[in-house]
Amino acid sequence: MKIFLRFTLILIFYSLNILSLTAAEKSHELLKPGWSFKGFFGKFDRASLQRGYQVYTEVCAACHSMKYLSYRNLFETGGPEFSEDQVKIIASQFEVVDGPNSEGEMFTRPARLSDNFVSPYANDQAATAANGGAYPPDMSVLVKARTGGADYIYSVLMGYENPPAGISLDDGVYYNKYMPGNKIKMAKPLSAGAVEYIDGTEATEEQMSKDVVAFLSWAAEPHLEARHKIGFKAIVYLIILTILVYFSMKKIWSRIESKV
Repeated sequence: MKIFLRFTLILIFYSLNILSLTAAEKSHELLKPGWSFKGFFGKFDRASLQRGYQVYTEVCAACHSMKYLSYRNLFETGGPEFSEDQVKIIASQFEVVDGPNSEGEMFTRPARLSDNFVSPYANDQAATAANGGAYPPDMSVLVKARTGGADYIYSVLMGYENPPAGISLDDGVYYNKYMPGNKIKMAKPLSAGAVEYIDGTEATEEQMSKDVVAFLSWAAEPHLEARHKIGFKAIVYLIILTILVYFSMKKIWSRIESKV
């Protein structure tokens, strides 16, 4: 009997903990700002992509790498479409380790168009150590790697709040209502005026979040517009083919029916 009562009390205690945890970590519907690249005819906003790159460079690149993206991608069709000269200037601002040279030594040089984006850390261990034990994920395909995609990343950027009453946070941990568990080790990265847009656009928190997420969405799907075009042509082709097949079959059956 005592064992049964003890088991019952443990079960009740565990259930109460689960209920309180669920209440504290309740999920929120993701923000949906409306993306120009969503939908069958979706296209990336070139100005937004260029602003998004600026936000990434001036804010995100201090911690997050984009190792699957090269500088030449910045002027290719379908992306931010900077001019080639602009991208050469952008790349030259970064240094990469190359070599060995004729003397067998490694050396540094300005980045070229063919180089991948320079990582802020020498390796994953250095990145983890510099961020309090939390590895800052590579952003190359981050939008595709997270459930909710662009809406989720945007929501997390906009989801920093003071923790509700009754929720305590450890040092270096922040409350975010859209993050699973509502706890995140990354400090709020964006605030009004964090960057000064080259094109004069007002750098509000919402604008910067939307621009950088658009840039990350393009990085994860750089050929999105091309696929949309191919898909549209394929559907038109199938519609025409269906019409031709329909009239061909109708003509064939009309001959058979006339003979009968």
